[in-house]
Amino acid sequence: MHCYCVMNHGQPLELVEKQIPQPQGTEVLVRVRAAGLCHTDLHLWDGYYDLGGGKKLMLADRGIKPPMTLSHEICGEVVSAGSDAGEIKVGMRSLVHPWIGCGECATCQRGEENICNKGQALGIVRAGGFAEYVIVPHPRYLVDIGDLDYAEAAPLACAGVTTYSAINKLGNRIHEGPVVIIGAGGLGLMAIEVLKALGGKGAIVVDIEPSKREAALAAGALAVIDAKDADAAQQIIQATDGGARAVLDLVGATPTVTLGIACSARGGHIVICGLMGGDITMPLLPIPMRPLAIEGSYVGSLLELRELVELVKRTSMKAIPVTRRPMAEINAAMADLHHGKVIGRTVLIP
Repeated sequence: MHCYCVMNHGQPLELVEKQIPQPQGTEVLVRVRAAGLCHTDLHLWDGYYDLGGGKKLMLADRGIKPPMTLSHEICGEVVSAGSDAGEIKVGMRSLVHPWIGCGECATCQRGEENICNKGQALGIVRAGGFAEYVIVPHPRYLVDIGDLDYAEAAPLACAGVTTYSAINKLGNRIHEGPVVIIGAGGLGLMAIEVLKALGGKGAIVVDIEPSKREAALAAGALAVIDAKDADAAQQIIQATDGGARAVLDLVGATPTVTLGIACSARGGHIVICGLMGGDITMPLLPIPMRPLAIEGSYVGSLLELRELVELVKRTSMKAIPVTRRPMAEINAAMADLHHGKVIGRTVLIP
């Protein structure tokens, strides 16, 4: 089978020929029909995350080293299964939950495999979707997508479940007033759609790129704001009638977190999902005195992904814009994402 692999960090992915893997035990073999491209794939390709102050979180220090087959947004059909996988329907159209844990620790037993300290995520630790076939460790990680489009469903495994989980953390605030969404990439557009499907009051979207702000308006944003404006925080405060009660930061960089804090109302809740990196320095006193809640959110659980897929089916939630490209164009697709040329999501088709 064809695989497109990171053989050296920062170098173009290489086409590698491998044998089609044979599922053992509880494993399931899935033929990949669509594989989404995410900013996390760029970080993995680089080999590090930015911690700010010139510091880096090196993936090699966590045992994540080339060769690597990326992509954790995987849709496909079941081909075969190991002898211990139980009854499973060959041909089932499936979205793969990639955020796999060890399955044994207390975190996994709570159903939070996505934050397991011994994570085995597909496309990160295990081989992912930039290949013709992928091995899934257990059939419970397969979510039946019914007649949903493969390429439109694939981003639900990351962009979708990430925003769904983060929005859940905001609770009833999404019904009390608009959520301020920082970042209008694939996650931002997905967040707009999730909010609509959940009956939220809508979104005010902040981004530095005019084309992405236009895409947010087309998706139904109540208003858009240029993050580069010197008075961006004041514009948000005015648009939210005194300050944001709910902020969803899908960038997670020094300027975006700083902006989120600056525009929040007293009692504001900020959820940070983005992993662009950096650091912040701020007085501690305003956190209890305002008071502010600043919370991290990392992708989502298997239960949340199942809930999201059911939400999409039940509400006919609109898919975000998807650009389909042949898998052979993976390096050009990564370059376009790196340079901010992608509206919505790029999905690679084997």
